[in-house]
Amino acid sequence: MKHVIAFDISMGKSYMVVYNALKKCQLEKEIAHNRPGFMDLKKLIDDLIEGYDEQPHIVFESTGVYSRTLERFMQENNYSYCLLNPLEAKLQCDSLRIHKTDRSDAHRLALTHFTHERRIETDSNDVYRQLKRLSRHYSELDDELSVTRSRLHKVVQETFPELENIFTTKSELFLNVVQLYPHPDLVLNHSKTIIKNRILANTNKRMAVNKAEEKAVELIEAAKQSYPAASSTDVVCDQVRVYAKRFQELLLQKEQCISKMESIAERLEEYSIIRSI
Repeated sequence: MKHVIAFDISMGKSYMVVYNALKKCQLEKEIAHNRPGFMDLKKLIDDLIEGYDEQPHIVFESTGVYSRTLERFMQENNYSYCLLNPLEAKLQCDSLRIHKTDRSDAHRLALTHFTHERRIETDSNDVYRQLKRLSRHYSELDDELSVTRSRLHKVVQETFPELENIFTTKSELFLNVVQLYPHPDLVLNHSKTIIKNRILANTNKRMAVNKAEEKAVELIEAAKQSYPAASSTDVVCDQVRVYAKRFQELLLQKEQCISKMESIAERLEEYSIIRSI
């Protein structure tokens, strides 16, 4: 290798060092993680490639959100680079007897690069990173869904608890009906025909007219018997609508997240193998 460029990354900036094949530092400077900073960095890397007919080896440590800007820059400019996890970087750099400072980390990464075999990031690594992010996002959505479901159940128990016996609580129909009729008094303001038509209009599945009419009758009978803790003008009825709508949004986002994961995973060889099992 003719040159090594190493970065010590912090929020919005990096401290960069450039070493030659003789392990001598030729340049060290701070670069900002913005367009002007990356334009200067691109010129430096391209000048080294043009002058020495070889891309310099590039190495830096993964620091979560702070390092992702630099990763994007490398990927979009088709520069190969080595990305170390923090433990890997520490174990490799601790062997050097250099007084540790913020700036020394970049020097340590550069010097140890001459003596360690480091894995170069590839396109497939980016696919796995995207899948990992989506998987994390899916878990976050699932957690929020669980909280929202619990909140919805609690407020429905105050306004119209019988609804949970008439409809499947995770169904699209339940979530739509509970927004239309969060309180039994609102049901009693409408005729059976209106309620039946609203039920038919608020289900994605094909429902027979007689089935919708049965549900309308159940809803009316339940409304006649119900005596909830809150009145129809109570703010808790608004909360029912808010939580039901949010529940629907989260379900949709989960489906979209799964679709994205599938479309990204299709690029991997393992995907077809797993699907064939």
